[in-house]
Amino acid sequence: MVDTGRTRPRAAHSSDRHSQARRRRSAPTTVGGLLREAVVVLVVALVLASLLRAFVVQAFVIPSGSMEDTLDINDRVVVSKLTTRIGGVDRGEVVVFSDPDNWLLAEPVAQTPTGAGGAVRRGLQFVGLVPNDAQGHLIKRVIGVAGDRVQSDAQSRVRVNGQVLAESDYLKPGVNPTDCTFDVTVPAGSVFVLGDNRSNSGDSRYHAADRNGGMVPLGLVTGRAVARVWPVDRIGGLGVPSTFQTVPAPSAASRDAAAQPAAPGASACSR
Repeated sequence: MVDTGRTRPRAAHSSDRHSQARRRRSAPTTVGGLLREAVVVLVVALVLASLLRAFVVQAFVIPSGSMEDTLDINDRVVVSKLTTRIGGVDRGEVVVFSDPDNWLLAEPVAQTPTGAGGAVRRGLQFVGLVPNDAQGHLIKRVIGVAGDRVQSDAQSRVRVNGQVLAESDYLKPGVNPTDCTFDVTVPAGSVFVLGDNRSNSGDSRYHAADRNGGMVPLGLVTGRAVARVWPVDRIGGLGVPSTFQTVPAPSAASRDAAAQPAAPGASACSR
């Protein structure tokens, strides 16, 4: 019994030494494990952000004043890609789309940073961590969809299928709905778009001679802008104005109706 009592402290002391050794050996492994876990979490987060950007939502920076006062220069907007892919594109919606045929030559474009800073920014844009600066994209309001007849009238107003649009809720104050004349029927698979700042917008009116006749093919629509998210004092939704809810469906009568007279002094829209 005496011998057994003497060996217990030594066994405990030996166990302590082994425990300390294990802790010393495991400390680097624990740090390495944490680093590996952090890298995995970061990679997963970047992959998820990229997938969200590609298929669900994407943020854009507004580069020009063509949509004032609905959207000001440097506003940030969130664009839903699912909305247009599942529900299509409707009249009155604000949409982002790829340049159909050199429209951006007539639009002010934000300057893209160059060098290392530009490369980092483009990488962050690609994974969706910073808003896209809208290079190669435009943002306008959909006025007509497939089959619609869209035309100007003698009072410089815009008509869709014969009905005058009441546009004061979203047009830039002091700007006419249109100062030039046009009369088009939207083909299948396309939309007719206008900026809310009609006096400073290179929109469908001015591209009738382009390969798409001034229309935007639905395949080029990135998504619908659903909200302003920056600056803070301009946060809000981008809904569909009520005037579009009463536009009649296209009909033979609207398509065959006589052309509207031009407003005094107005000429055909051209760049």
